[in-house]
Amino acid sequence: MDKKKYYITTAIAYTSGKPHIGNTYEAVLADSIARFKRQQGYDVFFQTGTDEHGQKIELKAEEAGVSCKEFVDQVSGEIKNIWDLMGTSYDKFIRTTDDYHEKQVQKIFKKLYDQGDIYKGYYEGLYCTPCESFFTESQLVDGKCPDCGRPVTPAKEEAYFFRMSKYAPKLIEYINEHPEFIQPVSRKNEMMNNFLLPGLQELCVSRTSFKWGIPVDFDPRHVVYVWLDALTNYITGIGYDCDGNSTEQFEKYWPADLHLIGKDIIRFHTIYWPIFLMALGLPLPKQVFGHPWLLQGDGKMSKSKGNVLYADQLVDFFGVDAVRYFVLHEMPFENDGVITWELMVERLNSELANTLGNLVNRTISMSNKYFGGVVKSTGVTEPVDQELKAVVQGTKEKVAAKMEDLRVADAITEIFTLFKRCNKYIDETMPWVLAKDDEKKDRLAEVLYNLVEGICVGAALLESFMPTTTEKILAQLNAPKRSYEELDSFGLYPSGNKVTEKPEILFARLDVKEVMEKVEAMRAEETKDQEAEKEEIPVIDIEAKPEVTFDDFMKMQFQVGEIIACEEVKKSKKLLCSQVKIGSQVKQIVSGIKSNYKPEGMVGKKVMVLVNLKPAKLAGVLSEGMILCAEGLDGELALMTPDKDMPAGAEIC
Repeated sequence: MDKKKYYITTAIAYTSGKPHIGNTYEAVLADSIARFKRQQGYDVFFQTGTDEHGQKIELKAEEAGVSCKEFVDQVSGEIKNIWDLMGTSYDKFIRTTDDYHEKQVQKIFKKLYDQGDIYKGYYEGLYCTPCESFFTESQLVDGKCPDCGRPVTPAKEEAYFFRMSKYAPKLIEYINEHPEFIQPVSRKNEMMNNFLLPGLQELCVSRTSFKWGIPVDFDPRHVVYVWLDALTNYITGIGYDCDGNSTEQFEKYWPADLHLIGKDIIRFHTIYWPIFLMALGLPLPKQVFGHPWLLQGDGKMSKSKGNVLYADQLVDFFGVDAVRYFVLHEMPFENDGVITWELMVERLNSELANTLGNLVNRTISMSNKYFGGVVKSTGVTEPVDQELKAVVQGTKEKVAAKMEDLRVADAITEIFTLFKRCNKYIDETMPWVLAKDDEKKDRLAEVLYNLVEGICVGAALLESFMPTTTEKILAQLNAPKRSYEELDSFGLYPSGNKVTEKPEILFARLDVKEVMEKVEAMRAEETKDQEAEKEEIPVIDIEAKPEVTFDDFMKMQFQVGEIIACEEVKKSKKLLCSQVKIGSQVKQIVSGIKSNYKPEGMVGKKVMVLVNLKPAKLAGVLSEGMILCAEGLDGELALMTPDKDMPAGAEIC
């Protein structure tokens, strides 16, 4: 009999930098669901990967002084290493720079264009570079990007558009008829009330202001908008072919059973992606789950805030399974979760070291002390045994119900309820008292057998969430692996088996003060390294110019300018021509910075401008000011930019 298929995906990680623990949480969450489905007997395909195109990548690569491909190769490799470190059992790690994916994206774009869903137009709007998204003034929140809260910049360019409005009524109907499609329900209400019902605008699906993207093959000045590129990974990764020659794998696994994504990108996955699929004539994914964020303390993790935690750092302190436990168990179903070093220590000590680790250690130690490690069922039962057995036999159904609703934290709680019931059983039966009476020896043996059996079932159910811990527990108990169907039974542990002589400590208790001292030392070392990098930068002495008076200085007008457009000066190898917004004016400024900056990389930058410089023509192009730069030893230039976000036109004094 063929297994029932289950196709699960994460959002592909953006290769702008190393993923923090909040990003890593999604991969671990998807892994736990995939593992549990496999345990249930499903034919699972779990896909993850990296999103590698876009203006932000181009800017990052430029800052790093490497090619875009070199940059994404390095970051994608780092992301994959962290996913592997955390034990994610993905079946496919796709990169949007994979040749097959790029070719299919070009085919998809052409097909949608040929059938009239994509048309050429002209775009003028407010653009958020980190989110790769355009917004209207009304969509902004406090004048900033509604998704990430960062500043937006005016952008004006020729572009291709997708006719979203054509498919919006059909999508609204689909969502109403499939209430399970968007989860949690609050996310569905947000999409309907904030985007679909007010009226869906046409979507810009190409860019010309940067080059790092998949070219539109019939119009190479354009690159495909990063979201059309990224979202299609869910079908290209399993063999979709736009010409109708899709693989057996695609026919088998599509539609996806679950897209697991962060709540901040739910609009793209529940509005844009379904409409793209409708236009391609493909069925929609069965469910999109927008999980909440994992916050550091009381705020979203951000490098600029200095509150970022990374998976490899946490693993060094606590181990892989402890970190997996924490991010899975501490994240509520719908609300944001919180992670701190102190809370990690508290959970490790109370739940992992005490509730679970101590239970396993005590049970194995008593089995060795009283019976030389032999675990035997004698049939000498008491009513309290039935209470334990009821909990053990009922846990699988409870866990399965929670997992069906994607309530992973609650599923883990059910398993630890079983372990807590085993600990209570020890207090109720008091094996150390039974051991003092030879006539109670068979009863003692039955008690220890019941404990081993209960731990075996709990450990087997824990495998999806803490696979290495499960392996260690079952090895110490010398317990054979059980099928999922056997996990609501009691009494399958082979009577007469022998547990290990020396139980391994699964989780050592930690002192929170010692941990925080190590954390502070780690942070101090990071700060020291950053300072050392600064010290390595050489100083430059230049020939002094004649002194100027204060009155001379006051004649010069310096203001913050925002570059809204930039292009090469055709008659020059050195010059760029920028349109610079300064207050309510726009000045045209020609600068000799072409060797250090690309035109598309200039757009959106805030720069220092000498505003009242007498206009002059450079290579036949009028220049109405000067953009200020610093020059290094090797002639490399760096634009002078404000270290805080300042409005265009702010006076520099």
